[in-house]
Amino acid sequence: MGDGTVPLVDYLVLGDTPHLEVAECVACGAHYFDRRNACAACSGTEFTTVALPAEGELKTFTIVAFAAPGVPVPFVAGVVDLGGTSVRANVINVEPDADHVTLGMKVRLATYSMGTDEAGTEAVGFGFEPLS
Repeated sequence: MGDGTVPLVDYLVLGDTPHLEVAECVACGAHYFDRRNACAACSGTEFTTVALPAEGELKTFTIVAFAAPGVPVPFVAGVVDLGGTSVRANVINVEPDADHVTLGMKVRLATYSMGTDEAGTEAVGFGFEPLS
């Protein structure tokens, strides 16, 4: 069984144009990355799935210098605005320093391999990389 790829999280959609999807409240438009029975903003109970834009803006970040054993440091943890929806993720494919990572920088969704299991199934994660 295996052979193929699986996203690390359910809201990462793989394929020719990887993107993130959210549950959007039909009543008020609030976005959620997880399944909901009711909207936390308006108590609505009807949701639809919508794709988020793949490009956005880095709103805040920190350069992480100390982490759990086995986690390579430094790395950049950030919050990206994708058309009004905030997404927490690492900023990848960039030098992790203030000369290369700046507030307001334009970024795009990027996927990467997190490893392959014994059955040949590859886990795919995501982060955001600078546009330029």
